[in-house]
Amino acid sequence: MSARPSLVVAIDGPAASGKSSTARWVAERLHFRHVDSGALYRALTHVGLRSLGPPGGWREEELLAHARRVTLHPVPGGFDPHVDGHPVGEAIRGPEVTRHVSQVAQMGGVRTWVNAQVRAAAAAHDVVVDGRDIGTVVFPDAALKVFLVADPWERARRRLVQRLERRPTDDEIAEETERLVHRDASDATQTVQARDAILLDTTYLTQAEQVDRIVALARALVRGADPGAGVGGGGG
Repeated sequence: MSARPSLVVAIDGPAASGKSSTARWVAERLHFRHVDSGALYRALTHVGLRSLGPPGGWREEELLAHARRVTLHPVPGGFDPHVDGHPVGEAIRGPEVTRHVSQVAQMGGVRTWVNAQVRAAAAAHDVVVDGRDIGTVVFPDAALKVFLVADPWERARRRLVQRLERRPTDDEIAEETERLVHRDASDATQTVQARDAILLDTTYLTQAEQVDRIVALARALVRGADPGAGVGGGGG
């Protein structure tokens, strides 16, 4: 590690905007560590589904009592979520967790707990962090903040391609788009663009193109350049 302070690249955006996969790839390209804050919300939701009965009856204090069961384990290039010492990377991406994670993420005490875990994981490392409130609350002084957006239809199409591993029908995309629009409304208070974040509309970009742009911004930052220079074509 060089003598310069550790760098934080903060990536925010609405659900299914590609934050996690993009952040993971950016971290790999930069040789930073990737921290997925959303994995903590999902892991705690997973615990709730297994231990607390129907989600409609969950109370914040009950969820937080189980939070000690959720940990982030360091792995090459990042951290993996574990519950009771066991990896849960696949389990927390299922539809049931996805359906209820927004409810959990709206709980103030849960957000405080997640933010503390993320800051601890990011200590003493150059990191790329994605999730909720990253550029506004968790790392308000992050060296580089990027806010990803995309058309809801395109976000829905991408999510279904990943989930179904085939080309989705228009009806399937329409249904998923409706779910995403509702999710956007419920997440509105936690999905806010920081004033100094760079807006990147990825609707018509491949993932490789958006990763290239973020990597270029980060490398310019390391060189001491203005991270906003020359990005006019990527704002959208």
